[in-house]
Amino acid sequence: YQVLDDSTAAAGKWDPGQTAGNARKVASDPKAVYYMGEFNSGASEVSIPILNQAGIPQVSPANTYVGLTTNLPGSAPGEPQKYYPSGTRTYLRIVPIDSIQAAADLMAMKQAGCTKVAVANDKEAYGQGLATLLGLEKGDYGVNIVSDTGIDPTSPNFRSYATTIKGQGADCFFFAGIVSNGAVQITKDVHSAIPTAKVFGGDGVCTDSYTNATKGGIPASLYPLTQCTVATQNLEAYPGGKDFLAAYKAKYGVADPDPYAIYGYEVMKLGLDTIKQLGAKGNDKAAILAALFAIKARPSVLGTYGFDKNGDTTLKSYGLYKVGSDGEPVFVKTLTPTKTVTNQG
Repeated sequence: YQVLDDSTAAAGKWDPGQTAGNARKVASDPKAVYYMGEFNSGASEVSIPILNQAGIPQVSPANTYVGLTTNLPGSAPGEPQKYYPSGTRTYLRIVPIDSIQAAADLMAMKQAGCTKVAVANDKEAYGQGLATLLGLEKGDYGVNIVSDTGIDPTSPNFRSYATTIKGQGADCFFFAGIVSNGAVQITKDVHSAIPTAKVFGGDGVCTDSYTNATKGGIPASLYPLTQCTVATQNLEAYPGGKDFLAAYKAKYGVADPDPYAIYGYEVMKLGLDTIKQLGAKGNDKAAILAALFAIKARPSVLGTYGFDKNGDTTLKSYGLYKVGSDGEPVFVKTLTPTKTVTNQG
């Protein structure tokens, strides 16, 4: 097992050059048979084509951007074909895609009584795609989106944006993007301009680097106003959840791990189980890839799931989280959308 970091200190987040370098290293390693990643969808846009040409099976624990596997609304021209130069699919993911997440977010905002939602996106594949899907699906859930604005993540502040959406009468704000792309600053500025506005986000911000003031996140005054979605539900309710939490606490001393911890666990276990069951063919990339795509009902800590022909998971639910008094995301309830652009054709 080898750890490769796709971020750099200079970038302060995932870096395209670093990601490409990691992928090339694995692609040129004759012993490499399983690649876990990336965490960010934008980074996987870089790594998938490189690994694809080498036939390396790749499984992400966190990517939700639709264009990596489908040409659904929210994807860009040429997607997903451009990621698979070999013509064979080599990428899978164990989290449900953003057409499902956007619908879950709209359900949450409707239930919270939002009448006018302002959406800001960070212009990356994931953020822009999620924002697009919110707009496409809003009619199904009766949510009024007053604006969708692409922001410059490097901007020192977003006060003019906050003033603009105040003028639009926004009572709710949704950030579509990742934490390191200005999420905390824009949320602070919106809160200053509209102190009562409820704040929502997708899985790109449903992590304590955004929710916890002591870890560089939003101020504690925002905790009661903030909700976010992530594909993880109540960890204790999962078939293997209690055992997972006990083992995690014993190993790391943390009783309430970030929701993504269980996805990291499952993506590793999936690889190890697949390699083990192949026996003598456990070091054969093609055999591992075929075995992964053949999975239709795998019992796991996430529940029972399989993969479709695109490499997408059959899981269809997202968890809604609020922010606890300690700044950590706390599970509220499971949201299972009935309508998404997936089944509207």
